Amino acid sequence: MNHKNLDSWKKSISLVKKIYKLTEKMPDSEKYGLTTQMRRAAVSIPSNLAEGSARDSDNEFTKFLYYSLGSAVELETQLILSQELGYLSISDDLDEDLQKTKQIILGMIRYLKSKKEKRT
Repeated sequence: MNHKNLDSWKKSISLVKKIYKLTEKMPDSEKYGLTTQMRRAAVSIPSNLAEGSARDSDNEFTKFLYYSLGSAVELETQLILSQELGYLSISDDLDEDLQKTKQIILGMIRYLKSKKEKRT
């Protein structure tokens, strides 16, 4: 499976670009704090999707989908913290992209799990 064809990968690549632009507005004091963490979490989403899609089995792919989902939730938490600390204002557009990315990943996990259950 080519990861570049996955809607989740495409959506998360777009999300990474938005996070990089958004974090440019973070205070310098957060350069090695929240800014770095947010960027790493964002990059981790499509990276794990790509790595998982290159694995041999659905079980392995599912594991990497969970890693991507974990990174998405981590990013969501960091965005909330940044907003509550007054560093950033999160647009509805960005929040919708993040929620959609999580939904797509969850859908993929459910699909692969149901596929496995049908085989057993």
